Amino acid sequence: MILDKNTAKKTAELLLQINAIKLEPENPFTWASGWKSPIYCDNRIILSHPAIRNYIREEMAKQIDMLYGKPDIIAGVATGAIGIGILVADYLGLPFIYVRPEAKSHGRRNQIEGQLDRNQTVVVIEDLISTGKSSLNAVQALNEAGANIKGMLAIFTYGFEVAKDSFEKNGVELHTLSDYAHLIDQASQTGYLKDDQLATLMDWCKTPSQWKQ
Repeated sequence: MILDKNTAKKTAELLLQINAIKLEPENPFTWASGWKSPIYCDNRIILSHPAIRNYIREEMAKQIDMLYGKPDIIAGVATGAIGIGILVADYLGLPFIYVRPEAKSHGRRNQIEGQLDRNQTVVVIEDLISTGKSSLNAVQALNEAGANIKGMLAIFTYGFEVAKDSFEKNGVELHTLSDYAHLIDQASQTGYLKDDQLATLMDWCKTPSQWKQ
């Protein structure tokens, strides 16, 4: 869910500005899932731009305060959300932990890195929501460790129905700074896309798992 439309528009503008989001309908990307996509999002690029990372950090902190008050801990989903999660936690003066996709096979065999006590309130930070699988995997690990999950806040979501359904099924509240609709609108208004490219991107988002160039 988008909390602030102005923030959603500004975030989309900034992501396009630094090429964190690449739109290449003529030369589709292949995701880890095997899906073909005319769009690729790498929000870690934000960390290389101080003014933009500060904007994202402050907007996320502001929305966390509005939605949940002050949780006990901020958790980042590895690896993409570790950097921005630390920045948000630091801005709020809160402890930080992060969650690996799976437990380490050596050492202490941790999946959750950092100190988490049972029943502590946690807001989870994510950089990107696609199908939601990896994000909800992190939530499951936190739940099994006894955390009280208040919700998840991400920078960007593609808005896939499979993700919406999964979050609802698991009872996890999701908010994002921006989404696919705002991105496409911003790209269209600024002339970033031609009409035929826009049509391709709109077609892709209807059935992304089945889309072919």
